[in-house]
Amino acid sequence: MQGTNDQRAGLLSGFAAYGMWGLVPLYWPLLKPAGAVEILAHRMVWSLGVVLLLLLALRRWSWIGPLLRRPRKLGLLAVAALTITVNWGLYIWAVNSGHVVEASLGYFINPLVTIAMGVLLLGERLRPAQWAAVATGVAAVLVLAVGYGKPPWISLILAFSFATYGLVKKKVDMGGLESLTVETAVLFLPALGYLVWLSAQGTATLTSEGAGHTALLASTGVVTAVPLILFGAAAIRIPLSTIGLLQYMTPVAQFILGVAYFHEEMPPERWAGFGLVWAALIVLTWDALRTARRTRAQAQAARLAAVATAAPAGSDRTQTPSSTT
Repeated sequence: MQGTNDQRAGLLSGFAAYGMWGLVPLYWPLLKPAGAVEILAHRMVWSLGVVLLLLLALRRWSWIGPLLRRPRKLGLLAVAALTITVNWGLYIWAVNSGHVVEASLGYFINPLVTIAMGVLLLGERLRPAQWAAVATGVAAVLVLAVGYGKPPWISLILAFSFATYGLVKKKVDMGGLESLTVETAVLFLPALGYLVWLSAQGTATLTSEGAGHTALLASTGVVTAVPLILFGAAAIRIPLSTIGLLQYMTPVAQFILGVAYFHEEMPPERWAGFGLVWAALIVLTWDALRTARRTRAQAQAARLAAVATAAPAGSDRTQTPSSTT
């Protein structure tokens, strides 16, 4: 019963996390007239405040000392901070500039970019279905480039920056709350310095647009931290294959918002490009589920074989005393 409750809680946490990320395009326009860089700076500053309060409440400080004695790990976290800054900043700009659909495409193709980076940088070997998915993704980018009249740079930068962030996080192997603390701490002073400079120039919007605007800017920390915490809760309770399926909720919701709410144009060539991306993701998901099912079956067969092998030996030991009496 406990395991079932844990899985249910994990599934709900996953739905909540990816649902929030999917709906976040509705939030960034509320922060206008603040520009993308100002919003990003507030996001860094207020996020650090939120995660520090959480660490204080949870009393999770023991990791700081060992981390400070590992400069390589600190360096990797600094790289993670820079890549997620590029990702966050560009995404905020894209949403507030009317490119929600193109931004959603970046997160659709992110799994394909991650696989390609695994091959090129980690020497991983792909199964035939994965090669087919990657090739279809490349074809989709070419179709979209023709449709846009240029490569879909917003999508590509979002996909590659987030894939790089994921690669660095894999090497760091650190909890979500702790790593977010370090990442926001790395950029806290530059972000705060930029906000102070804006205030000195008289162009900051924190206090000039009313109390509601101030509250919305301050809440960027909550908007950043809460989905990450929910994601962390989901990741330790439900299988990775389920996480992989849930992650598509975010770009699907963003795409629907871009078309139905923000009324962005979808000419035929853009539909064709997105269709190819979706086909690639269907192949990728099918292959992942099939491989996971096969792995579980092999593990179960190995356990049954081990039990069958151990049973005769156990029977001999139990029969020995009776045979000698």
